[in-house]
Amino acid sequence: MSERSIGIGLMGLGVIAGQVARVLADKADDLAARVGCPVVLRRIKVLPEDLERPRAKELPAALFTTDADEFFSEPGIDIVVEAIGGERPAYEYLHRALTSGKHAVTSNKEVIAKHGTELLALAQKHGVGLLYEASVGGGIPLIAPFKHDLAGNEITGIFAIINGTTNYILSRMAREGLDFAAVLREAQKLGYAETNPENDVAGYDARYKLAILASLAFRMKVVPEDIYCEGITRLTGRDFRYASELGFAIKLLAIAKRAGGAIEARVHPVFLPEESFLAKVDGVYNCVQVEGDLVGRVLFIGEGAGPSATSSAVVADIIAAARKIVLGIGSLSIWRPVSSKRLKPMDEIQTQYYVRLAAADRPGVLAQIATVFGNNKISIASALQPESDDVTRMAEIVIMTHPAREKAMQQALKELAGLKVVNEISNCIRVEDIEGGQP
Repeated sequence: MSERSIGIGLMGLGVIAGQVARVLADKADDLAARVGCPVVLRRIKVLPEDLERPRAKELPAALFTTDADEFFSEPGIDIVVEAIGGERPAYEYLHRALTSGKHAVTSNKEVIAKHGTELLALAQKHGVGLLYEASVGGGIPLIAPFKHDLAGNEITGIFAIINGTTNYILSRMAREGLDFAAVLREAQKLGYAETNPENDVAGYDARYKLAILASLAFRMKVVPEDIYCEGITRLTGRDFRYASELGFAIKLLAIAKRAGGAIEARVHPVFLPEESFLAKVDGVYNCVQVEGDLVGRVLFIGEGAGPSATSSAVVADIIAAARKIVLGIGSLSIWRPVSSKRLKPMDEIQTQYYVRLAAADRPGVLAQIATVFGNNKISIASALQPESDDVTRMAEIVIMTHPAREKAMQQALKELAGLKVVNEISNCIRVEDIEGGQP
């Protein structure tokens, strides 16, 4: 075993950082054996209010500082672990760590999604590593397989359920026939959803994670703003009931795939054939389905989130960086964008659609609706009128289309909303064509 030790500087003391500190202490002997020398927590950068946390009381007071300059001037830090979250000041801290020649480990999906290319280039320039396994899927191994195990493949598609909060909500809506608001309140009481759940239910969290995976898979720079994003707030119990009757499940899916020489990248609710594996992934579980030209279809599945699972990935990155230091190996940042492929605009994608609307219950209405679809070159696969109201003389109509262009569908929806016989476009959900059955 080497006579030197590897010093860790930890930024933050929230649930993830607290768990990482605990693992570094509780598994010190095991980590030393794995790395080849002791791995020692030397400094913790916190906010003043963090000093009142119970975890802070369990650690030596000398470890803590509220001053960033004091933290970065600590001579014994070899690896900076950023566990603050959010874009700023986390981005500045990672930039500073790399520039000062320190390896960096982070679970920060927002920073990596927005600034990953820049930070990886900076790490390479300074001969250090930026590791971010925990940024997608928590403890599910995803980043390393894309970097190493799948490197010989041309990735053709990623289809991912990568937000446990929304998957829990959608699973409950499907089972109980409840509407979104009711299940969200329950999820918040159980601690599965934040008090302000927008990042999850609007799809932003999944968009950050897809930007990271798509960048790795297709070796191109994909930032969150490039990705179409639509959340789950418009879904109702009726949509799940009709989906089931038609042989589908509803999931919030993050999709990145090759399509006609371009790359599609989008996050939105989809109808999935109920026999597909992803349709069966319920509760807080995440599942990422990857398709490559050599490996075929592979699946990565697990609960993903939570302090224990996330700390598993963070500590694994610490071990990887520490081993490289012991071996005298320089930069760990081996990825860079090389692809010139374009991202396909959302208007150009082609898929099937489910449309639910409320319209006047009288002869000729379906003909008017069909004419709008026909004028926009959208072929109707089926049209159902499952419910009508004798008092209001309104009927609910459910339409499934054949594959059509997004631009044409959005124009058709606009025209339908303008028909006097249409009271409301209740929902429009895309249908994703994923092969059914077990992998």
